[in-house]
Amino acid sequence: MNDTAVFSISGDKVALRRELRRRRRILSLDQQKQAAAALCQRLKQLPEIRRAKRISLYLPVNGEIDPTHLIPWLRQRKVSIYLPVLRPFSTNRLWFVAYHESTPMVKNRFGIAEPCSRFAAERRNRMPAWALDTLIVPLVGFDKQANRMGMGGGFYDRSLAFMRYQGPAPTLIGVAHACQQVATLPVEPWDIPLDVVVSDTMVIRPIKTG
Repeated sequence: MNDTAVFSISGDKVALRRELRRRRRILSLDQQKQAAAALCQRLKQLPEIRRAKRISLYLPVNGEIDPTHLIPWLRQRKVSIYLPVLRPFSTNRLWFVAYHESTPMVKNRFGIAEPCSRFAAERRNRMPAWALDTLIVPLVGFDKQANRMGMGGGFYDRSLAFMRYQGPAPTLIGVAHACQQVATLPVEPWDIPLDVVVSDTMVIRPIKTG
């Protein structure tokens, strides 16, 4: 049975998030590795990646597809790499902090590794989101129109709210396992749309209207 075709989101979003997270968690280690390799090969072909000089990506947890295979290739191309960091004293917002082999790391309250607060607090180690060329962001779910479902905390939506207005802005690339695709997802007023979704099997760009 094709889960992608039959699982739409007319029902409970909490239940759908739970199901999609289960799908990725039950992938075997070999399946995870193969998916990560296939994802990164697709990412390397994107013009938004090939021309970028400042990229934010993430360190995967709980079965998220792994974009870090891209790091050696990015380093070779002299691309500056940043990671999202929970912004202190600000509800559900992110900083984007430089990531090097020597960057001191800690685990945040969600158990995700990120540059430590002392390192992140230094302005020279941070890049405003609008000044990044490309953000690679994890998805819980996506559909054929490149609509997205995140974790539900609104971290990226709040941190990228400036993109609703004219001005400099990064390209947003959502990434996920192919098994996280569903038939349709609703678009909420606060959602920041993606420019492209990439999985281990496909690249999806939203259809432009108007």
